[in-house]
Amino acid sequence: MERIEEELEDESALELPTEPMRLNMGPSHPAMHGTIRMVLDLDGEIIKDVDIQPGYLHRGFEKSCERGTWAQVYPYADRLNYVSPMLNNVGFSLAVEKLIGITVPERCAYYRVILGELARIADHLTCNGAGAMELGAFTPFLWFLKVRDWIWDILERETGARMTHSFGRIGGMAKPPTETLKQDVLDILPQVEKVLLEAEGMLLRNRIFIDRTQGIGILKKDLAIEMGVTGAMLRSTGVDYDVRKAHPYSLYERFDFEVPIGHDGDNYDRFLVRTEEMRQSMRILEQAVAQMPDDGPINVEDVRIMMPPKDQVYNTIEGTIAHFKLVMEGLKPPVGEVYSYTEAGNGDMGFYIVSDGSGTPYRVRCRPPCFINLAICRDMLLDEMIADIVPTFGSVNMIGGECDR
Repeated sequence: MERIEEELEDESALELPTEPMRLNMGPSHPAMHGTIRMVLDLDGEIIKDVDIQPGYLHRGFEKSCERGTWAQVYPYADRLNYVSPMLNNVGFSLAVEKLIGITVPERCAYYRVILGELARIADHLTCNGAGAMELGAFTPFLWFLKVRDWIWDILERETGARMTHSFGRIGGMAKPPTETLKQDVLDILPQVEKVLLEAEGMLLRNRIFIDRTQGIGILKKDLAIEMGVTGAMLRSTGVDYDVRKAHPYSLYERFDFEVPIGHDGDNYDRFLVRTEEMRQSMRILEQAVAQMPDDGPINVEDVRIMMPPKDQVYNTIEGTIAHFKLVMEGLKPPVGEVYSYTEAGNGDMGFYIVSDGSGTPYRVRCRPPCFINLAICRDMLLDEMIADIVPTFGSVNMIGGECDR
């Protein structure tokens, strides 16, 4: 017995000495969620340092926006966060409308909220589903993507596209809501709740899932605030901040909803915060559907801003000229600059735009939440293990389109 105790005491002496090792992970790696490269300095399997390098996408979003008209920015904005592109559409629309000094009709504001919250749910379903799959739980991933596809069915009926919609317009939306929108939304909400309950039943008491997420990838509250982290990542640390509550836009002040917050800032808290945010989005959707008028204008009635109806374009010289000038010359906002921000899928998305009075943006700069949140990922990974990179990086929900400068 004494001999066994002596061997246990000397167990550390049996460990072989290791030398630091440098390992490249990505950019072509299935765990990188896009073109991201990590240069790891390892002590065995412990991460002693990590250099996270975005920028391999070479998309050039901002400079591309400065080459066309104001209306031609929408396809580029769609591809920032291509998992919830409608929120990008709304964010850019609000920025230009702030520059011009116009307010969209009430029905349009409700329509934007409904489409945006559907997109937010789809975004969180994708993030949590992929996060579970990367820990070996493939079934919840299929459940989440199943209901996400049903949400995309609604978005497709409304916009004509499942993902990159290009449906927003300066001063309104491309088309009014379909007659079935309200019923479609009310029909999908119980399905979302059912899937959330099924996933929680499978994961939240699962020992493997808990061990791989609780206490892993911890983000400190003070550091998160200092680095400008926003969205579910910030709220998982206990900070009660959501742009929709702190600085309401698009009638969000009319809705009764809560801001879910965590405590520990780990992977487990981020999963729970996103899950509860989906439920809050469903609360908003129920209220928006009930409050949105069944008729009324969807766009501002100003031919200098919005395209005239097609019957006017084809049958009147005034409509033809207005259409021609908007297509060929573009909308001409007043000279000036504005900054506008909204709560996107991953946090605070801001657009800083500058107008020189022409039909082409002089400057378009985006504050993408993913780019800011990714900057803190290094601190979350230090002294963790190689196996913890995948769930931690997945909980950041990095979207490559936002990170490419």
